[in-house]
Amino acid sequence: MRERQGKPRGWVKGWALWQLPKPVLGYVLAVNTVAIAVSAGTALLLPVTRTDVIRFALLAGCAAVAIELTRQVERQREYNRSGTVAYVDSKAVWSFAAVIVLPPVLASAMVLFTYALAWYRVWPHTRPVPPHRWIFSCATVLCGTQAAVAVLALGMRDYPGAPSAQPLAGLADLGIVAAAALLRWVINMGLVMAAIALSNPPASVKDLFHNFGQQLLEVGAMGLGLVAAAVVVAHPAALAGIVLALVAMHRTVLLAQYRQHARTDTKTGLANPRWWHQFAEQALVRARNRGTTVGVLILDIDHFKSINDTYGHPDGDRVLRAIAEELIAETRDHDACGRWGGEEFAIVLPDVGSAPNLYRVAERIRVRIQSVRLDRSGGHGPPIANLTASLGAAIYPAAGINSLDELVLAADTALYAAKNAGRNQVRLSAGAVTSIPEQQPRTDIHADSTDTST
Repeated sequence: MRERQGKPRGWVKGWALWQLPKPVLGYVLAVNTVAIAVSAGTALLLPVTRTDVIRFALLAGCAAVAIELTRQVERQREYNRSGTVAYVDSKAVWSFAAVIVLPPVLASAMVLFTYALAWYRVWPHTRPVPPHRWIFSCATVLCGTQAAVAVLALGMRDYPGAPSAQPLAGLADLGIVAAAALLRWVINMGLVMAAIALSNPPASVKDLFHNFGQQLLEVGAMGLGLVAAAVVVAHPAALAGIVLALVAMHRTVLLAQYRQHARTDTKTGLANPRWWHQFAEQALVRARNRGTTVGVLILDIDHFKSINDTYGHPDGDRVLRAIAEELIAETRDHDACGRWGGEEFAIVLPDVGSAPNLYRVAERIRVRIQSVRLDRSGGHGPPIANLTASLGAAIYPAAGINSLDELVLAADTALYAAKNAGRNQVRLSAGAVTSIPEQQPRTDIHADSTDTST
């Protein structure tokens, strides 16, 4: 008898949940407890009618079909996502529709149903996350759901139910629904982001919001949820159209995600060499056809080997990411910044105008890099500062430049001229322009200035 009682205890003790750091464990348990409490608190606010049960069954059936048809897409998205970004999917379509047209107890039941079904159908064998993370995600949605219930109950004229068909009353109801959706999203997102921040203290705010644009999927899901709520009340058979739209939306998102991964350098988030060359080739063709210009900058971080040797490769990678952020900040949306490998970057600037314009862009980038200051990993030791870079610039059209290879070679040759002249400066390719004043090398950076490494 004792042995039988000991097995469940040992199983519980083996949960990955208990391996979490104490602050994270306390936070997760607190959110789960609050979710149970508020869900129980709203469960008896409204009675459940036969019509409510039928609508719940219709929405649950559509959710089951949608999860089944999109489970392979969801599986791929989960494996490809960043660990420091809140994950979103389309379960919100059905759970948010339930919030609008069903009593609170059935709205909570829809959240539990969709999460349980996705857990067992999307990952029937090997699951990429431990159960406590999935339960926590469900708890955050339950918390947001109860807040949305409060907004709808206080604001909508006929809650639960679809927005009014009368123009003015309908607009007012839509405003209330939008407020409920926003509050649900903010609570859900905030609770998840707080957990990620506690679990990964070194992550910066920018890391947490990396690829934040995927949250548009959540917005789209709740928009479809509003449509589903109206449809299940007025024309239930039309719910099939929402399922089809959801499947198409999922596949579009996955294709965009694959395309992004195929084009991106994993360390910096910039374009990889293959995509950069494709973009640059297209920019050159457009410049040739339209009689405009295109500029190329090749950038090399000065003494990068000494940075790795002094601070270590993890901090060296952080330097690469910091410089990538400066490049993105200084260039336009239609420019392309890429990493060629090591400490070398390339920027293509369509319609740059003139060689002096290109020079000014390069000079601004050089100055920005000098201002980069990074705290050491773990917060120990002096910050990483006094970073510099050398840049070579070339522009099309110019004498002797008729192809992308020739344009890149001209910029690369100018880069080596900058490094040979003392580093931390910009050089234009020969023949591009002769009116740019020669820049004096800086001697007030890098105490190890005798190092000749690139």
